[in-house]
Amino acid sequence: MGLMTGKRGIVFGVANDRSYAWYISKQLLAQGAECAFTYLPIGKMERRVGKAIEELGVANPWLMPCDAGKDEDLDALFAKLGQDFGKIDFVVHSIAFADRQFLKIGNFHTTTRAAFTQALDVSAYTLLAMAQRAAPLMVAGGGGSMISMSYYGGEKVIPGYNVMGIAKAALEHTTRYLAAELGEKNIRVNSISGGPLRTLAASAVGEIDAMFDHQARKAPLKRNITGEEVGNTAVFLLSDLASAITGEIVYVDAGFNIIGL
Repeated sequence: MGLMTGKRGIVFGVANDRSYAWYISKQLLAQGAECAFTYLPIGKMERRVGKAIEELGVANPWLMPCDAGKDEDLDALFAKLGQDFGKIDFVVHSIAFADRQFLKIGNFHTTTRAAFTQALDVSAYTLLAMAQRAAPLMVAGGGGSMISMSYYGGEKVIPGYNVMGIAKAALEHTTRYLAAELGEKNIRVNSISGGPLRTLAASAVGEIDAMFDHQARKAPLKRNITGEEVGNTAVFLLSDLASAITGEIVYVDAGFNIIGL
């Protein structure tokens, strides 16, 4: 018996076998969860995501296209989830986007209205949009848990993180407001603030290598984190072991966030 045996849910954000969502899925599956997956319907994403899921050992995965920035895609996705599963126990929100043109040191002030709005919509509002549709499916099973992925750049200025930091700040406070309102339905909402990981998204951030070096020098544990460590924390927050934890931003960053200088 694993911590997630008998629980079903959906994971947004598996892009390849180096994404946070992939590591979270890996640990959820290891603990007995049944996971549904989505892919962004552009380019070769279906094949890429399918290959990453195959590496997790999942045969014939529940996999649907979904652009979370489109209400009609989310409506269709959660309608299908309800039809196939009846209820769900968890949602993993591990998606974010900002135009990489504005993720360079010194050019935050040049961010356009369109780029600013898009970053907040994809990176933060989508959590709210998912919660609206997931809540009825969770209530059907007596409650559930949602998590999202944040980063310290939503709290302090990280050179080059720029508009994504604004979006993560919005994501974290969306987490708190959702937790406050959905608690009476026995739905918990938390966010993991993970340290830097060499993901597809991280490659867009200016001076990302310097961020890794700085983290390893300054963090109390004197190292960067692993994807499995984030996955383990996700399992805990989504499991019944965290039944009294909601509205929290949980740091998995080797302690970096406690350091002032």
